[in-house]
Amino acid sequence: MASTNVLLNPTIIAKEALMQLVNSLAMSRHVYKAYKNEFVKVGSTITVRKPNKFRATKAQARSNTNVAEPSTSITMSTQAHVSWAFSSVDLTKTIEEYSKRYITPAAAALANQVDYDLCGRYVDVAPSVGTPGTVPATFAVLGDGQVKMDDMGVPSDTRVGILNPAANWALADGLKGTFAQQVAKAIITKGYLGVIANLALYMDQNVVRHTCGHFTSGATPLMNGATLTGAASIVTNGWSGSNTVKAGDVFTIAGVYSVNPMSGASTGVLKEFVVTADNADTVADMTIAIAPTIVYGATNPYSNVSALPLTTAALTFKGTEDTAYPQNLLFHPNSFALVTVPIEMPANVWGARESDPDAGLSIRVVKQYDIDADEEIVRLDILYGIKTLYDDLAVRLWG
Repeated sequence: MASTNVLLNPTIIAKEALMQLVNSLAMSRHVYKAYKNEFVKVGSTITVRKPNKFRATKAQARSNTNVAEPSTSITMSTQAHVSWAFSSVDLTKTIEEYSKRYITPAAAALANQVDYDLCGRYVDVAPSVGTPGTVPATFAVLGDGQVKMDDMGVPSDTRVGILNPAANWALADGLKGTFAQQVAKAIITKGYLGVIANLALYMDQNVVRHTCGHFTSGATPLMNGATLTGAASIVTNGWSGSNTVKAGDVFTIAGVYSVNPMSGASTGVLKEFVVTADNADTVADMTIAIAPTIVYGATNPYSNVSALPLTTAALTFKGTEDTAYPQNLLFHPNSFALVTVPIEMPANVWGARESDPDAGLSIRVVKQYDIDADEEIVRLDILYGIKTLYDDLAVRLWG
C-alpha cells in the first residue's frame, strides 16, 4: 500500500534516519559495537571490559594464571551532525519522498564520518602484509593476511576485510577467472567479492592513506641500550639529525620475533611494531613510542616476543619515506570498538531520539524555525567514541 501524505513528525523522521544510518555503514557494521543507555557529555569516558587471555601449562600440578581482568576506557569524543533547511511544505511529503531527498544522503554523510574515523585506527595496528605501492590483486595476498592472522591466533570466525576501491576492483579483476561460474558471475557483473579466503570482503572509500615519516635519508637506526619487558618506548640512535617518524609507521627489530599467543613459541617471523606518536631525532638520538608494549616471559600469558631487543639491534621500517600508501584492513570484529550513547534532548523543541541497542547506535533529530529566512532547519546528531581494543586481532594490507 502506498504511503499517504501525512504531516511528518520527529519520531517518524528519527526512526527513518536511524534505519538509513545503519544501512549506510560499511566498516562500522563489522566492529564491536556497544550502546550505553546513559546520557553523557562530549569528552566523557566509558569503560569497556576486554576478554581475558590464558596459556596452557604442561604439568599435572595446577598452575594458576594471573587474571588481569583487562579493560579500557573509550572517550565519547565525537559529536557529528548534518543540518539542512527546507520549507514546511516538505513535511507533508511521504516519508519515502522526504527520506530520498533529505534523510538518506544526510545519514550517508554521518555514516561516512564514522567509517572514516574507524578506518583511521590503522595507526594502532602493527601487523602488516602486502607490498607498499602495489595494489593488492591476488588470492595470494589475501592468503598472506590469513597466515599472519593464523600465526597471531586470531579467531577464524567472522574475519573481515575492508578494501579501498582500487584494491576491491583489482582483486575483482584478479579473481574473476579463479572461481566457479556462479561466483565469477557475481564478481564480473557486480564487483561483489563476498567471502574469499575466509574473509568477508567489503569496499569502503574511507580507507585512509598513511604517509610514512622521513626515516631513511642518512639514517641507520639502531637500538641504543637495554629494553625491559613492559616497555612502551624504545631508545634508538643512528639518525642523521633530520629524520622523523610518524604515528602509524611500522618497523621490525632484528632478532625480535613474534610468538604464537597460545603456545608462546616463536613464529619465525620478525615482530612488527607501530609508532604511536610523531617524533623527530635530536642529533642522532630518538626515543620512539611504540605499540604493542614489549612483553617477554616464558610463562607470561601476555608475552608477545621471542626475546628482548639486543642493545644495538637494527630497525627496519616498512615503505618508502615521505610516501603515502592506502591502509586496507583485515580484522576480527573485536579489534575495534564503536560506542554510541543517546544525546540529551533540548527542552521544548520539536525533536525525537531513536536508539537501536542491537545495532549499537543512537540518533537525535531536532528542528527549529528560522524566522529571518522563513525556513525550517533540521539537524541529525550522533555522539560516539571509537578505540582499538586488540591491535593483535587486525592486519594492515598495504596498497
